Amino acid sequence: MWFPLCFVVVVALLVAPGGCRGESGSQVYVVYMGAVPPRTSPDFLRQSHLRLVGTILKRGKLAQSVVVQQYKHGFSGFAARLSKDEAAALRRKPGVVSVFADPVYQLHTTRSWDFLQQTDVKIDSAKRRSPRPTAASTSAPTTETIIGLLDSGIWPESPSFDDAGFGPVPTKWKGVCMAGDDFNSSNCNKKLIGARYYDLGEVDGGRTRSSSGSPRDAAGHGTHTSSTAAGNAVTGASYYGLAQGTAKGGSAASRVAMYRVCSDEGCAGSAILAGFDDAIGDGVDIISVSLGASPYFSPDFSEDPIAIGSFHAVAKGVMVVCSAGNAGPEASTVVNAAPWIMTVAATTIDRDFESDVLLGGNSTAVKGGAINFSNLDKSPKYPLIAGASAKSSSASSTSDSASHCEPGTLDASKIKGKILLCNHSQSDTSKMVKVDELQSAGAAGAILVNDFGRAVTTAYLDFPVTEITSAAAADLHKYIASTSDPVATITPTITVTEYKPAPVVAYFSSRGPSAQTGNILKPDVAAPGVNILASWIPTTSLPADQKQPSQFNLVSGTSMACPHVAGAAATVKAWNPTWSPAAIRSAIMTTGTYITKQADRLIVSMHTRGSKSEFRPCLPRGMQQLS
Repeated sequence: MWFPLCFVVVVALLVAPGGCRGESGSQVYVVYMGAVPPRTSPDFLRQSHLRLVGTILKRGKLAQSVVVQQYKHGFSGFAARLSKDEAAALRRKPGVVSVFADPVYQLHTTRSWDFLQQTDVKIDSAKRRSPRPTAASTSAPTTETIIGLLDSGIWPESPSFDDAGFGPVPTKWKGVCMAGDDFNSSNCNKKLIGARYYDLGEVDGGRTRSSSGSPRDAAGHGTHTSSTAAGNAVTGASYYGLAQGTAKGGSAASRVAMYRVCSDEGCAGSAILAGFDDAIGDGVDIISVSLGASPYFSPDFSEDPIAIGSFHAVAKGVMVVCSAGNAGPEASTVVNAAPWIMTVAATTIDRDFESDVLLGGNSTAVKGGAINFSNLDKSPKYPLIAGASAKSSSASSTSDSASHCEPGTLDASKIKGKILLCNHSQSDTSKMVKVDELQSAGAAGAILVNDFGRAVTTAYLDFPVTEITSAAAADLHKYIASTSDPVATITPTITVTEYKPAPVVAYFSSRGPSAQTGNILKPDVAAPGVNILASWIPTTSLPADQKQPSQFNLVSGTSMACPHVAGAAATVKAWNPTWSPAAIRSAIMTTGTYITKQADRLIVSMHTRGSKSEFRPCLPRGMQQLS
């Protein structure tokens, strides 16, 4: 029996990174067999997939009972639950390139367009307006360009996706708006023209509607990336008054199509492949992918769903832009490094969020940064102590652990009403866990000494918290030792613009060279990815003086950098509709710049703003800043 060249994917439960085992040790595998043969219909492929699986199943076991996904547009294949022996049998079939367990990937998240001078809408931080979308504020010659995003879903009610001013849906669009939990076809419009989701859960071999039963975004990530790439210009946008101005996507005239490939547990490779396959068949022009594998799990390109899907997309004329990963600053941590992918690193912009420490005795303010809506008195009157001074008598508490304010190491009676100075390092308990315990113990506030992640602003909402460098902390320790009554206060956060130097490659942004492709320079380009304001889902966490959750959020990661480049690519495509992915990529890379507001070449951050070892010049080759 002859079977056409095809791509076989076998899908697992998302319970463990290596795939999920079901009855009799079955799990999900991905079997790659190449491109769709010429002049082959989707229906023929669907039947051939079932016949192929049927040849390796035991008598009485139906192929339909194990197949859970099929691919038939950009490439050929299917997803099915098989035993190890059945997967091995598929490996021996003619035309099979590779067979591998379905991996689980993760999303790449931990004022930008105005900073890049890409938009003609000037950010106005002096006035506060009600958010209102405008699609007209774009100089793109067409609204026919479609950006497809493989992500966590979308919040269609966001003003960033209002379709006022848009004409009919492009005739080339072949996609759908899938109904699901709390989502129906009317949630799509002439801006958000399509939405799909993929079943990411199984129970005992049967299909279920798990947390992924809708295109609706439950995480916020997909809404943020979509609005960054193609959101309307929304004036009066802010995060509870911070970063006040206009939020606008890189290609506001483009249409948006969402492919929800991620659930609460992660992003299954089988779903990622389905997203690529559908996006190609639906007629998108650009695919934006802000997720990837762990840098410590580096599959061969023939076993990497993103490399495979993007290869076939580019072959069909669809440009693919991917995030580089958040495992920096160590070398060789970049992911999504296939040469046909445009891989994007993250940089800062010239905006910071400042929350200072004021000390008693008319001392100079100690500059810090975090997001808090502190209601502390503006005068420094709160007792200030180092964490080690509040050490508990517990056997598990040491001076070092107490200085880091680790949970369970402090005496609550020594904390109440005071501001704690706490060290923080990468190996510590998370900052939020520390802060929650301090708040529960009645502390007045916290100052975290963080020499690694200070540039990435953390939101602490009502509890007064700021983060400072170790150099600044040394001054605080000197002050505490100089007086019998050290006092301080923490100021509420303000937005600071024209911060220098900028851009700086973020400390978390994964570095090259690729562990797989050491002879290929990666990442290709850098774009804003630190403290990016964009649309978000409604949340129950909000400051006490606010009645409604913010429609926008400040988020960091190469996830945020990737859609900046996708938006730029869509703009280039709109002006040059016949250009290939290679031509668009070349145009972006060759017009990038190394220039910053303080240096003649791009700078990389090894730690955080203000630390002694923070900045290093970037060699003038390979990665450039989007401009």
